[in-house]
Amino acid sequence: MDAAAFASKIRSAFAQCSLGAWPTPLDAAPALARATGAAALWLKREDLAGGNKVRGLEFLLADAHPGTVFVTVGGTGSSHCLATAIHARRLGARIVLAQFPQPATDASRVVAEATTRAADIVVHARSQLTLPWAVLRALVHARRLGAPRWIPGGGAHPRAVVGHLLATLELPAQIDESPDAIVVPLGTGGTAAGILLGVAYLGWPTRVVAVRVAPRFVANRWRTNRLARRTARLLEALDPQFRIPRSAFRVEVVDGLGAGYGAPSPAGERARLVAAGHGLRLDPTYGAKAFAAIPAQQRVVFWNTFAWP
Repeated sequence: MDAAAFASKIRSAFAQCSLGAWPTPLDAAPALARATGAAALWLKREDLAGGNKVRGLEFLLADAHPGTVFVTVGGTGSSHCLATAIHARRLGARIVLAQFPQPATDASRVVAEATTRAADIVVHARSQLTLPWAVLRALVHARRLGAPRWIPGGGAHPRAVVGHLLATLELPAQIDESPDAIVVPLGTGGTAAGILLGVAYLGWPTRVVAVRVAPRFVANRWRTNRLARRTARLLEALDPQFRIPRSAFRVEVVDGLGAGYGAPSPAGERARLVAAGHGLRLDPTYGAKAFAAIPAQQRVVFWNTFAWP
C-alpha cells in the first residue's frame, strides 16, 4: 500500500477531528542550506498549521464533547499547553493546566500569556519538583468542572504519534527522493516517534536526528523508540501488514539542551540569528536548538515545529 492510500486508511479508521490544513508545505531553502553548510535543505512547515502539536491533538481530542474537561501539563511557555487549550475550547470542551516555570524569553512570555487567556484554569507549580502536586490540584479543579480526561505532557501518546506519522507520509509527494536526514527537536518524543514510523514504513534510509531540548529523563532514545513501538502495535491492529521490526527504529539523539529546558543556548541563538536572516523564525526552546544541529554536506529536512500565537 502506498503512502497516500495508507494515510487515507488511517484517517478513516481513527476518525480524528479536523484541526489543521494538511498537507503542510515542504519548502526548499537553498540560501539557508548554504548558510548552514547543508548540501540541500527543506523546511517542513508544521508551524504554518499551528505547530506540530495540532497533529496529535486531532486524535487526542477526537471524541471531545461539551462537558469534557481535558487536563494536561507543561512549562509556562509550552506550545502543547497552548494548542490544547485553544483547540479544546473550539470543540466546546474545557481545559485545566498544571504548569512549571521555565526561563522567560520573548517567545515563552507570549505563549504563557496566550495560554492563560485560553485555559479555564492554570495551576502553577513553583518548580519542576513540585509539579506532581500541581497536577493533583489541577485534577481536583477539573472534577469540579466536569468529567476529566488526562492528556500526557507534550501529547506523548500513541494516538497522537499517528498524527506525526501522517505528516511524514506527506513527504513522498513533496520531495523527489529520500533525504539523508530529518532533524527534529526532541522533547516528549511524540513527533520524533511518528517520523521514525513514517521513515520505516516508506523504507527510506533516512537518519532521524532528534535534538534533545528537554531533560534526559524525558527526552531520550528509549522513550522515543517505545512510543514508536506502541504506535506500531496500534497500527498492526488496523492493518496486519503493518509490521516494522524493532531494528528499524534508529533514532539518533543529539544533545542540544544547553543550560536547561527553555534556556537559550549559545549555539541555538547563533542558529536562530542565521535563520532569521533568511526569513525563518525559530523559538529558542525547541526550533533554534534543533536547527543548530543541521548536519553539514547532507540533504536535510528540518521539522519546524513551533507556532507563534
